[in-house]
Amino acid sequence: MRRRHKLRSILIFLGVLHAAVLLAAFLAPYHFAEQHRDFPFAPPTRLHWIDPAGRLHLRPFVYRIRQDLTTASYKEDPSQFYPLEFFQQGRLFGVPQPGVIFLLGSDGYGRDVFSRVLYGGQVSLFTGLAAAFLSLSLGLVFGLTAGYYSGWPDQILMRSGELFLALPWLYLLLAVRAFLPLHIDTVQAFLLLAGIIGTVGWVRPARLIRGVVLSARERGFVLAARGFGASDGYLIRRHILPLTFSVAVTQATLLIPQYILAEVTLSFLGLGVGEPVPSWGNMLADARQYHTLVSHAWMLAPGLATVPILLGYLLAADTLLEETVN
Repeated sequence: MRRRHKLRSILIFLGVLHAAVLLAAFLAPYHFAEQHRDFPFAPPTRLHWIDPAGRLHLRPFVYRIRQDLTTASYKEDPSQFYPLEFFQQGRLFGVPQPGVIFLLGSDGYGRDVFSRVLYGGQVSLFTGLAAAFLSLSLGLVFGLTAGYYSGWPDQILMRSGELFLALPWLYLLLAVRAFLPLHIDTVQAFLLLAGIIGTVGWVRPARLIRGVVLSARERGFVLAARGFGASDGYLIRRHILPLTFSVAVTQATLLIPQYILAEVTLSFLGLGVGEPVPSWGNMLADARQYHTLVSHAWMLAPGLATVPILLGYLLAADTLLEETVN
């Protein structure tokens, strides 16, 4: 019971994070491509409740910020402040112009990092989800076929799996990318990443599902159903396939964080989604320069955003494995 309560809490936590990313257009104060050229590398905006005169405000507000061109630093101007406005122009919050609010600072083009982290999560998270779905689908089909029919289908599929394990997928992606036009749109880049990552990763779930099927096809109720004349399709659909669900779910919680990291890595290397569409990988690429990393630490926000997501999935996988063992 305690383990199920823990798993439920983890799934709720992951659901909230995914919902926040999915609702980026509502939760983010700016569009991911909106630029504020007067505020490059602005630090995170401070929210205030008490003004310089000591008066308490019912709504938080931000001061106007000004850049010192000699030192490239920013200072707040207490003479002008802008209260937060909620549910304006289809967004949860924002401030009236010419005020700006950068909860996690801005990048070199004056784009809000907080907004871009939310929008970028749509690419990174859903690439991982799509790749995991493709990988598990292939693994389920090939694992069922190899385990149920055995013989030459098993030999062909498992030997092919060994070939896929030996493939250097990074170089494969480089080779595929070399045949494509220099600039591809976001949808093509998304499908390319999800397709290659998911196709290469089907072997492990296929082997595990194959083992479950090899055991299940010799169980008494399966043999009895076969003796009564049940077809192969009926046996697989009604008796064998349900036994593979626990393995498939556990593998999903393991594969999704791996594929999210794969997308972040590939986009960081310039092989994924390109600007101005954000992903956590190409956002981290902006922080690869030493002076940017030292002077503008908030540029690491996309990397920090991956931590709770990955921990949530790994904790879910650990809990599912404990449930399976016990």
